[in-house]
Amino acid sequence: MESKNEFKLEDSFFKIEGNILIRNYDCEKLLIEPWGKNSLRIRSTKQSEFKDNDWALLPQENCDVKIKVDGNEASIENGKIIAHIDSGGKIIFYNQKGDILLEEYVRNRKNVNRFCSALEIEAREFKPILGGDYSLTMRFESNPNEKLFGMGQYQQSNLDLKNCVLELAHRNSQASVPFVLSSLGYGMLWNNPGIGKVTFGKNITEWIANSSKQLDYFITAGDTPAEIEEAYAKATGTVPMMPEYAMGFWQCKLRYQTQEELLNIAREYKRRALPISVIVVDFFHWPKQGEWKFDLDYWPDPDAMIKELKDMGIELMVSIWPTVDKESENYNKMLEKGYLVRVDRGIRTTMDFLGNTVFYDPTNPEARDFVWKTAKKNYYDKGIKIFWLDEAEPEYSVYDYDNYRYYLGPNEQIGNIYPVMYAKTFFEGMKKEGQENIINLLRCAWAGSQRYGALVWSGDIDSSFESLRNQFAAGLNMGLAGIPWWTTDIGGFHGGNPDDPDFRECIIRWFEYGSFCPVFRLHGDREPHSKPLGTSGGGLCASGAENEVWSYGDEAYEIFKKYMFIRDRMKPYITEIMKEAHEKGTPVIRPLFYDFPQDKLCFDIVDEYMFGPDVLVAPILYKGYTSRKVYLPEGAKWKDVNSGKIFNGGQWIDYDAPLEIIPLFLKNEADIPINIDKQTKS
Repeated sequence: MESKNEFKLEDSFFKIEGNILIRNYDCEKLLIEPWGKNSLRIRSTKQSEFKDNDWALLPQENCDVKIKVDGNEASIENGKIIAHIDSGGKIIFYNQKGDILLEEYVRNRKNVNRFCSALEIEAREFKPILGGDYSLTMRFESNPNEKLFGMGQYQQSNLDLKNCVLELAHRNSQASVPFVLSSLGYGMLWNNPGIGKVTFGKNITEWIANSSKQLDYFITAGDTPAEIEEAYAKATGTVPMMPEYAMGFWQCKLRYQTQEELLNIAREYKRRALPISVIVVDFFHWPKQGEWKFDLDYWPDPDAMIKELKDMGIELMVSIWPTVDKESENYNKMLEKGYLVRVDRGIRTTMDFLGNTVFYDPTNPEARDFVWKTAKKNYYDKGIKIFWLDEAEPEYSVYDYDNYRYYLGPNEQIGNIYPVMYAKTFFEGMKKEGQENIINLLRCAWAGSQRYGALVWSGDIDSSFESLRNQFAAGLNMGLAGIPWWTTDIGGFHGGNPDDPDFRECIIRWFEYGSFCPVFRLHGDREPHSKPLGTSGGGLCASGAENEVWSYGDEAYEIFKKYMFIRDRMKPYITEIMKEAHEKGTPVIRPLFYDFPQDKLCFDIVDEYMFGPDVLVAPILYKGYTSRKVYLPEGAKWKDVNSGKIFNGGQWIDYDAPLEIIPLFLKNEADIPINIDKQTKS
């Protein structure tokens, strides 16, 4: 600590505790501390003390920091990031070069350095809620030239989120993962699981939590996107190592209605000698929601089914819903024990799909234990080692976020933590049984979900090219938000008739793209529907039309086969990129700028991506297109997988892409056996 003019620290607004800088002014306490290399955690409260919730953040090793106090101004420096606090309490973050990374938005007379104003707008606004806590607003200056990425999964096609407004809340197909990566060289995590919104405006950036006890965010600086991403991953955790089987092809549909139907599909894949790794028993294979077991009327011998699948080398994944039917065998016990989500008004029903149901409350550790033990007895002990944790937002029939209350607090304050705790329910149970390389499929995530083995898919989306373009942006932004395991329903979920030529074109292009996603998974609710098989239990629910690779005609089948075998041949390469995701948090799919940050044009490319460090993918995203322009980043040579030709980087090329072709390029002639017959051409 340094001071000038013999200023006494006790006369300052600041004090120092170890490597933590604290500012007390009026009723606000501001705390800035190092949280990993080149990173800071900022907290502020107007309550008597801070709440000890780390939420997404993991404990970090102590860092050597430099703290300076000069009167009522101070700074704290941790590696490549510096926070300066002026006498009015405004914070400006700098990198090691002295460039401004992020600056609080303040308009008042107390700030004599910049923007002295009569407006009286504070950067950190705590607006009291009568009888409760605070509505919280955090304001930053906006740099109009900045590009912003990450933030999770939203159903829109913008990869760059500048000038977007995003709801900080989960819905079916929307996952709020509030980490943003800036082209200016920083990343920021809004470490608050409450419901709210963020505005990345041209004139201001504004984060809002509808109800909160304190401000909490994490910021890290780096010279490259990879350095920033790895610091964030260290602060919040990484995925386990993906098991080998999960890197292959996954088959599912809405829904296999009986044990024999599912087994016949698996047998047909094997009869055709097609590579398949996972097959799925989807929802309503149970007697009632919340019983978490097979309905023996339709699945009479699960043990024999699981054994036959394992003998074929296929893993069985079963669907779990967090819903508990009021007529189920577990409802009364779970109600009495406090294991269910509560409502502050009205009847306690949180979802009314094929029964009046209430979600279990995974923020309650005893509820997590109960659900896991039930699933363990009825599924895991039979040999099922992968679960589909559906409805993970959770999907309320009415999204009145202010009406629901959890063990840890009201939904308005902590609701976005739900999918993390849902994943934790099964991850910790499976880990306790000694399982390694755990992976479970969820429809939602929040920051930190990745460390509980969460593979996120993009929800119940439309079956169209427009929807495909939305998923393209969503997948890249999810990876940058720290969720590297991500997938879509190939072909979309809602609609799509296998006999419709237009839909066949869409699903072929989607299948080509899906084969170069972190997980390669065919799913969808196809038309026309079949009828329910009964009037109770698993027979209540109808199913969609066929959705196997042979369901779309001979032309599509041959194309699907081609990419299934490409995926199978790429497993050694996929293993390496999954190892990077596990060890460093590296996104499996990422925008071009991640690997080529020095090529500034790459920040503008929104329809290409890298699949690992060596494969550039430029999918066809529009109906009727059989060609496109492809940009090849400078700093490498690029081999066209489909022709064998080699191109210098730093140029655009015109590329012919008939229906069976997706444009693919290998960086610097990487030795990856995608198309064996074309690899030797020059």
